[in-house]
Amino acid sequence: MKGIVFTGFLEMIESTYGYEVVDKILSESELQSGGIYTSVGTYSHSEMVQLIMGLSVHTGAGVPSLLKAFGLYFFDTLKEGYPQFLEAANNAFDFLESIENYIHVEVRKLYPDAELPAFEINLQEGGALQMIYSSERKMADFAEGLIEKSLEYYEEKATIERSNLESDGSKVAFVITKE
Repeated sequence: MKGIVFTGFLEMIESTYGYEVVDKILSESELQSGGIYTSVGTYSHSEMVQLIMGLSVHTGAGVPSLLKAFGLYFFDTLKEGYPQFLEAANNAFDFLESIENYIHVEVRKLYPDAELPAFEINLQEGGALQMIYSSERKMADFAEGLIEKSLEYYEEKATIERSNLESDGSKVAFVITKE
């Protein structure tokens, strides 16, 4: 998992809960990296799991809600670091449709070792968009936060329906219907 995700997560914790919580989580976790991350480094997904679980313990918030909150927060990191991806789209659906065949392609050029989720996009009757998320990391809540924030960015209102296609959360369908 790329370091930008780790640094973004720690920034979110600090801005939301304070540096003391960041320090506690880092010191209480058994992190192979020692909790030292660079945005371009690559780190084990198990470290992210430890950090999320630690935050859940310290805040009492559930892991799914924390991951979704992180997706909402992380969208701004992507917006600031990679504005060209957002500027290339006219609306949220165009942006979401570009993730797999444009954004992830460009990310792999920069970070060939990046392990990205896969998204299958299907346009539905009535103008809805179905996104099928697939990842062994099971971070669909994070993806949902990013989807929600992209709708907000393009000032579009929509409902997001979600269903697990695999019981372990490794494959999730999102159906996004504009209002």
